[in-house]
Amino acid sequence: MIQSLDRRTLIGLATLGSMALLGGAFFFQFLGYAPCKMCLWQRWPHAAAIVIGGAAMVLGGERLLALLGGGAALITGGIGAYHTGVERGWWEGPTSCSGGGNGLDMGNLLSTTGGDVVMCDQVTWQFLSLSMASWNALASFALVALWIFAATRKS
Repeated sequence: MIQSLDRRTLIGLATLGSMALLGGAFFFQFLGYAPCKMCLWQRWPHAAAIVIGGAAMVLGGERLLALLGGGAALITGGIGAYHTGVERGWWEGPTSCSGGGNGLDMGNLLSTTGGDVVMCDQVTWQFLSLSMASWNALASFALVALWIFAATRKS
């Protein structure tokens, strides 16, 4: 079925995928799940993919833009995979938000953020034993495939 879709439709689907993932992140934040620093990092490439997808739709679905959209999805997927490893203790995360807060000047940081620091190595929500970062990585890598498939379509 996906083989019958043209480049423009595939780009639209990939763009909608990033919109859904970014919207989901904001919805979870609305529900009270405050994002950590790495969660926020994962949002920016989705925003870029949405802008790239919009530009591709206006410009007729350019192949280069589809590759750039795939690159943005790959970046957020990579950050999500890295974040998953930090959450699972496979490797260390940024000292500013993991490892018990080593390297944090809590008095200074709290005075500028106005709230508690959300630690990057703590899982605040999971489904089927996968955290939000893990789900973002899996979905983003699927979007990479969609973007690349779009780029290889003839139009």
